Order: sequence, then structure tokens, then C-alpha cells
Amino acid sequence: MSTHAYEVRVAGDPADLETCFALRKDVFVAEQGVPEDLEYDEYDAVAVHVLAVREDGVPLGTGRLLHGAAAAAKTGGDPAVGSLGRLAVTRDARGLGVGVALVRAIEDAAHARGLAAVDLHAQTHALGFYERLGYEAYGPEYPEAGIPHRAMRRVLRPTG
Repeated sequence: MSTHAYEVRVAGDPADLETCFALRKDVFVAEQGVPEDLEYDEYDAVAVHVLAVREDGVPLGTGRLLHGAAAAAKTGGDPAVGSLGRLAVTRDARGLGVGVALVRAIEDAAHARGLAAVDLHAQTHALGFYERLGYEAYGPEYPEAGIPHRAMRRVLRPTG
């Protein structure tokens, strides 16, 4: 287990984006068996990607926020709701708070864009993780890329 500090930032350049995609390939494609053609989509070009990196440069995790028309396509058409997705944390970084930091950074990005809530599609084994962060499950379980999921939502605090 590492004691290194890490930072979470918006992926601001092509190298950061490549790191985000490589992390997703490691976690979703290699580890979980998600087909590569399902992992990457047209929304990647318009998403806000966040990246967690250890102080020595080792990447730890990533996630993305869809907003505007891209999010509306994922959340049933509500432009005030963002869509959190593709949250991936490396095996070595799990349990270190990286996932929580990534979710909070995505929520901050949503809040900065004036969004009222964030939706996500949680793998059912991760429901407890998201519930601890204030998300509430709704609707039935459904398969996504062959993995059981549930929809979840968290209403963001108003600005004030």
C-alpha cells in the first residue's frame, strides 16, 4: 500500500487524456472484460475527464462528466443533470480514497457548470460506495456491457 500523496485534476492536455484512456483500458477492458469497442464512445470527445496522479507521476484513476446534450442523451433529456461515468481506479490505488476524490472532482465540475444533479450507472457491486457519497439508486437492475448495473442520482448543493 502506497503512502504517496496524489492530486486530482481535470485532464487538460492530450497526454492526460491518453492516460485516462489507458487507465480505462486496464480496469474495464483487461480486468473486467468489457469489449474495447464499448468502452470508448463519441462522448469522450466532449466529456470533462478527471485524472488522479500520484506525486511521482503514477496514474491512479480517472472518471468523466458528461454535460449538455451528451448528458441529456444519458439522463433522459434533463439538461440540468450531468452524467458521471467511466470511473476507474487501479488495483493498487483502491481503498486509498482515490475513487471518492474523483467523484467529488466530477461533482465540482458539474456544479461549476450549473448542474443541479449528477446521475450515474453503477455496477451493482459498487452501490454501497456511491450510497456513502450521497447517491440514491432508482429503477431496476439492468445489464450494461454484460455487467449488472443500477441507475443512481445525487442532487448537488445549491450555490449560495
